[in-house]
Amino acid sequence: MTEEIDLQAGAVVTGSDLSRVDWAERDLTDLVLTDCTLLEAQLSAVILQGARFKACRIIGCRFAHSDLREAVFEDCDFSDPENHAGVQFAFSRLEEARFSRCNLAFADIDRSSLYAAEFRGCNLRGARFHRADFGRAFGAKVVRSSVTFDSCMLELADLSEALAPECDFRMSRLREADLRGANLEGADLRDTDLFQALTADARLAGADLRGAEVSGLDLTALASREGMKVTLDQQYALLTALGVDVHAE
Repeated sequence: MTEEIDLQAGAVVTGSDLSRVDWAERDLTDLVLTDCTLLEAQLSAVILQGARFKACRIIGCRFAHSDLREAVFEDCDFSDPENHAGVQFAFSRLEEARFSRCNLAFADIDRSSLYAAEFRGCNLRGARFHRADFGRAFGAKVVRSSVTFDSCMLELADLSEALAPECDFRMSRLREADLRGANLEGADLRDTDLFQALTADARLAGADLRGAEVSGLDLTALASREGMKVTLDQQYALLTALGVDVHAE
């Protein structure tokens, strides 16, 4: 029975339904869960630093003020497709957390710290990053940003006003994503799909867009674009969007 499971820091649990476990304010550092289920669980102020989740279903759950630093999620499903709802992370610590091949569609990541977090091959369709913090201070005047979205589905994702300079979005699909007001200066956007992405007031100075789908990108609406990298083939799409009639000769 679920209520008989005694979760402790460092415990290893396989194939259990943990939906009715009281997670609040527990120290479960280095917990290892494989093929487990959590349905509509409230994980408030829980410490899951260094925890490992593999092939788990975490549906309708809310992490609030939780510590997920260096946690690893592999092949986990966080999305409720019937209700178009996803997992919620609010005021939580996700620094150096790693998500691989996870379904995070419609996730709501609210005012949480994601410095050096990694998302690889994940479905983040419709995910919302509200005041997500990708930065860390390394001195009074030095703040560095770091987050990786490698080969992720970010269609319709809300990254408006995100502060993610020099971050990695390589080979991700950002179709119709909201990037308005986002700071992506120096970001790696190689081979991304930006078709119909909302980019008004986005900062793309120094960003690397080589190989990206940029048709429809309005350079005049950007807040910055100096030093933006594109290929010769891409220049035609960008100039056409400006109303320039480009001829091969």
